[in-house]
Amino acid sequence: MNGMADVAGGSRAYQQIVDAVERELASGVLRPGDRLPSEREMVARYGVSRATVREALRVLEHSGLVKSRHGDRSGPLLLDPAGGPLSDTLERIVRLHGCTAGELVGYRMMLESTANQLAAGLRTDEQLAAMHASLAAMRAAIERGPEEFGAADFDFHELVAAASRNTLIQYSLRAARQAALVQIEDKIVRADDERAQMAESLRHHEIVFDAIEVRDGERAASLARHSIFAYYRDYLDEAERAALASLCPNENPFLTTTS
Repeated sequence: MNGMADVAGGSRAYQQIVDAVERELASGVLRPGDRLPSEREMVARYGVSRATVREALRVLEHSGLVKSRHGDRSGPLLLDPAGGPLSDTLERIVRLHGCTAGELVGYRMMLESTANQLAAGLRTDEQLAAMHASLAAMRAAIERGPEEFGAADFDFHELVAAASRNTLIQYSLRAARQAALVQIEDKIVRADDERAQMAESLRHHEIVFDAIEVRDGERAASLARHSIFAYYRDYLDEAERAALASLCPNENPFLTTTS
């Protein structure tokens, strides 16, 4: 863990270790996937007791920053600073505060449409090429089944979100998709012809790609709203369905396109 300054002992020495790890994550010196030193090494480095080091690791783990196992000689694993905690928080809100399926679908519609619109204006040629490659992966995955297709689908959305250049949108979208899996996906009856369903999903993604390619942000945003609403509408009650339909005031672009 290069560049981390030693910290002094004291009654709150564990917090100084926590602060040091957070600073190095924020500066990029440490990255998700890196490992912290072992407990023994941290005791020697910081001049504190093993109990203090364990308390610091407990706080970091509770914050979703590390995954630590007692006795792991390779050291605690650094996790994505936002992904896990944000997903956990959103799932908890959905579960404990009685969020309806319509609330969650509406949230996704707003986030996905904004990500698409920003990506259309801000994407680079390299990002566009990566999106094109993910479409090719989706096309090939149709023959391999829904699990592999779903992974390629997820990659496409991640690339679009990254192209929006808004980290908050990117992480919020990831958390919203995870919450949808927990709250709604298990209620959805799968199509008898999964291959046809995947082919139709691919067509939708290709149309979104076309809009992003020509930097038509308004169309890209509309496509996101229509696609999500169409997928979930049958699982919403009448009032929620009518309310969310107002976010799709124009004719369904997937029906009017000639692509």
